[in-house]
Order: sequence, then C-alpha cells, then structure tokens
Amino acid sequence: MALKETGIINNRLSVLRAEKKWSQQEVASRLGVSRQTIVSLENNRYSPSLRLAFEISELFEKDINEVFQYTK
Repeated sequence: MALKETGIINNRLSVLRAEKKWSQQEVASRLGVSRQTIVSLENNRYSPSLRLAFEISELFEKDINEVFQYTK
C-alpha cells in the first residue's frame, strides 16, 4: 500500500543561509549539489532526500526540526 502524500515540507534554508552570509553557490558547493538544487529547496519546489536534509542540518549546526517543518 502506497502512502498518500498529504503534507508540505517547508524549510528555513534561506534564513539560515543569510545568517551565515553564504551565497546559494557556497551552500551548494559545501553540500556537493547544484545551485539550482538550493534555489528549488528555498522556493519549496523540491523536498530533499532524508540524507540531504540531515546534511543540510549538520552544515548549519541545527537540529533537523529547526531547519525543516512538516505541516499537514
């Protein structure tokens, strides 16, 4: 049985990035992804894999729940 996607994952990536004064390209390079991935994440057009979500949280030294929020 497939799970029905019913919620939205929002993130604070742009806020956290601004606090560090990092460009989208700098974050992308640190994570090993494209700048377009960061753009898509910040605009909530893309939900990261669980692995990438943890890597982002680690990069910003935040708990994953401080970076990503799931709302139904």
